[in-house]
Amino acid sequence: MNHKGHLVQKHWLFVCRRNWFGHQFVKEIKEWKEALMNNDRAAAAAKIQEYLEKQDNIPLNIAVTGESGSGKSTFVNAIRGIKNSDVGAAPTGCVETTMEVTAYPHPNFPKVTFWDLPGIGTTRFPADKYLKHVKFERFDFFIIISADRFRENDVKLAQEIHKMKKKFYFVRSKIDHNIQDEKENQRDFNEETTLKRIRDYCIQGLQQQGFEAPQVFLVSSRKLHLYDFSLLHETLERELPAHKRNINTTSESYPCCTF
Repeated sequence: MNHKGHLVQKHWLFVCRRNWFGHQFVKEIKEWKEALMNNDRAAAAAKIQEYLEKQDNIPLNIAVTGESGSGKSTFVNAIRGIKNSDVGAAPTGCVETTMEVTAYPHPNFPKVTFWDLPGIGTTRFPADKYLKHVKFERFDFFIIISADRFRENDVKLAQEIHKMKKKFYFVRSKIDHNIQDEKENQRDFNEETTLKRIRDYCIQGLQQQGFEAPQVFLVSSRKLHLYDFSLLHETLERELPAHKRNINTTSESYPCCTF
């Protein structure tokens, strides 16, 4: 097989692995098939390359949401590979610091923007007005940050995202604090068992609300080498094309209602 043939095969497998089967993709497949039927592999490869470049240029807006104090801003900094003290970092602190929806572009993915949302359920942003205030429907993908226990507002956010036919990751933050607390309070402490218990608790909480296969990650934004942060980063990078594809299938405007 020559270079063009390898290119066609490589991109075909690349696309199929991501299951890109939207209306536009069906049209693209037809064009590729016609080129291959005419034994024009160069044209097929060029069309595939053009499609992939279009996908790369689709902007993706990722909302980082959750309750105040859950570590949203610290996570936004960590996922972009910067410290809280760096220039351009999202403000962090022991009091409520995010007062407005704020955009933070990803340094390695110029078309990907993380949006640091104010915390839900505070006096400034009560749950019943939160969606309308932050214009929840304008975002393409969501990361729900939750510290300590699985809370009612976490469920409400997940349900609203599902109602909009969009996707989310559920991130259980500050895991290092939980591990330290358990270590001090449990006589027969086992870190692996504790992590499994926390993970199962989050997964079961979401499953009980009708989410069949929730993606749950346990992280510490201050100890990135531990727990699931690397897995989360790899998963996000791997699934970026699928998240961008999903924009086309959820592009209709959904009314932003209150809880």
